[in-house]
Order: sequence, then structure tokens, then C-alpha cells
Amino acid sequence: MTVMTIYEIPDAVLREVAQPVDAVTDEVRTLIDDMFETMYAARGIGLAATQVGVTKRVVVIDLQEGEDDEGKPIRDPRAFVNPEILSTSDETSKYNEGCLSIPEQYAEVERPARCRVKWLDRDGAVHEDEMDGLLATCMQHEIDHLNGVLFIDHISRLKREMLVKKLNKARRAA
Repeated sequence: MTVMTIYEIPDAVLREVAQPVDAVTDEVRTLIDDMFETMYAARGIGLAATQVGVTKRVVVIDLQEGEDDEGKPIRDPRAFVNPEILSTSDETSKYNEGCLSIPEQYAEVERPARCRVKWLDRDGAVHEDEMDGLLATCMQHEIDHLNGVLFIDHISRLKREMLVKKLNKARRAA
């Protein structure tokens, strides 16, 4: 497996709309494996293919909730090919979101608390499920990436400008 480059704002690839995957092939499974390797190396919980410069509708998520007996996060890697939100709840929730493409920056984002999602798994099987909590938030965040939308697009212009200035200041200091 390979750790891929994660593109950061303002890279134009992050604003591209990803194309559907025609079939889940060995090439797509390799992409999924490399995306997991990249996400774990960056200490993230979700990653969209556009973030690694691949404009295909592929998302990987592992919330890594809980710890094993040795104190390591319990991994539950899940791959989503061509994920599609079928419906969302009227009820909303707020979460302090971050993004591997906007490193070390966070903002409170309000999204639907639940969503019904349809996708293909790494073997090409179709799934449909109701998601809530952090999984619903993460899925909506990652599908936004596939549509060229970033979490900072969901906050006020003033907060977005402050966040980008803070990121640029951190980059100059590094």
C-alpha cells in the first residue's frame, strides 16, 4: 500500500466534481487500500478520493471509536464507492469539523443529524443504510468533497476568511 499526497486548499482539485466509478475493479480496490493507508498516516477518520487527486466517487471512513486492551483505536474501515445521499433528517446536529485538506483548522458546522445513504462496497455489492451521529456527519462531509464542496463553505464568510488566514499564518511559520 502507498501513502498518497493529500491536497490542501487552495488546490483546484478540491473543487472538482468527482465522476462515478463504472465498476469496482482491482484498480479501485487498490485506490481504496491506498486511501486507508493515507488516512491512517494522517490520523484522519475520513478521506475522499478528490483529496488525493483522484476525481472518482470513492470515500473511506473509519471513525476509530473505542480502544482495545492496549489502548489503540479500534479500527472499523469502511469503503463507499459512488455514495449517494437519498434523504436527510429535518433534525440537525452541530459538530466541530476538521479536514485533512485544511490542516489543523476546525469550525462548528451544522448538518442534518441523520442521512440515508446508498453505495457500493469494495466488492461491488449495493448497500443502503440510515446513518446518524458522527458517521452521518463524516459521510456528508466526504460526499461534499466529491461534489467540490469543503466544510468551510458551510460557515460564514467572516469565519472562513479568519480560518484561511490562520492556516496561511501557520504555513508561513512552518
